[in-house]
Amino acid sequence: MQTWSSTPVPRLAGEPRPLRLHDTATGEVRPTAPGDTARLYVCGITPYDATHLGHAATYLTFDLVHRVWLDNGHDVHYVQNVTDIDDPLLERAQRDQDDWVVLGMRETALFREDMVALRVLPPRQYIGAVESIPEVVEAVAKLLADGAAYRVDDPQYPDVYFDHAATGRFGYESNYDLETMSRYFAERGGDPDRAGKRHPLDALLWRVARPGEPSWPSELGDGRPGWHIECSAIALNRLGTGFDVQGGGSDLIFPHHEFSAAHAEALTGQHPFARHYVHAGMIGLDGEKMSKSRGNLVFVSKLRAQRVDPGAIRLALFAGHYRSDRPWSDELLAAANARLDTWRRAAALASGPSAVDTVARLRDHLGNDLDTPSALAALDAWADSALTSGGSDASAPGLFRDAVDALLGVEL
Repeated sequence: MQTWSSTPVPRLAGEPRPLRLHDTATGEVRPTAPGDTARLYVCGITPYDATHLGHAATYLTFDLVHRVWLDNGHDVHYVQNVTDIDDPLLERAQRDQDDWVVLGMRETALFREDMVALRVLPPRQYIGAVESIPEVVEAVAKLLADGAAYRVDDPQYPDVYFDHAATGRFGYESNYDLETMSRYFAERGGDPDRAGKRHPLDALLWRVARPGEPSWPSELGDGRPGWHIECSAIALNRLGTGFDVQGGGSDLIFPHHEFSAAHAEALTGQHPFARHYVHAGMIGLDGEKMSKSRGNLVFVSKLRAQRVDPGAIRLALFAGHYRSDRPWSDELLAAANARLDTWRRAAALASGPSAVDTVARLRDHLGNDLDTPSALAALDAWADSALTSGGSDASAPGLFRDAVDALLGVEL
């Protein structure tokens, strides 16, 4: 699958700061310690609707990770998937009397356009679930052979399921208790009541073909993949085990990231799947999480059609810490537009106060678990000083502009 176009990232003088990130599995903010190549996997969209601000907040979070690693001199091997076959996509296509392939292609194309507009650096590999089916089949066959998977006792639809206890570590990524896991499993695509399963929490690996559903021939029988194994196979085959960060929204902590880790660890016998599990908070509107089921989505494409500056969207979402659930409002966007205007006026000055210490503070704040509110405050202080008091450093406005571009992805 085709990724999207990139944008140049300025190189900054001075000393970069190593990146520390909160790890869901340990509950601690810990250093990331990539080698020459930093390895990042971020779970992508299921393309049955346009990119909303909850999506944008997640992908902007990992764009910051990407940018801080680049500032530290790492090559970044970034992989992202697209779940272009799954129940929600088929259900939306049926509801709208649309072709599921056309729907998926259309919404994926719109997502790429939104990412380009938001100046999100693209993944090196952008992989659809459909194109990964041979990899999934191979993985599921191995799990069956190793006894980590089984077929339900159903002569008509002998689907393949993963034994959630296969690794002996299930639950380490989310740290949820059984009651919480059971609730989220039922709410987030699981099928706890499927007859023939060994345990309600066992997750689908391969769904045997049903009448009227798309399916693919394989040694497992005609069918299609389950959700979690898709990411396991795509990540393992491109990044290996023990890669640096697996990322996504906090709604993916369980079951998706728990199971994708468990599948991969059962396949390889190696632990952990990722060295950091990093999760972005949810974006709300009118006191509720943005979601398709609630019908309260704010779409990036609609904001763009209203000529909202993508830089303002970035700054509005960066006004809160990435791990916090936070609201979107017209007031938040207005404040971001005002901030963007102030920064642009300061960056256009012929000279200003030295920006060297400001860039150092920006790096410090972003290196400390992507503390964007503090980073914005440091940049505000320089811009206000430049506009009110002036300064004699002719290089300062350019350094300020390059730092905002390189590290925050905002063009001034």
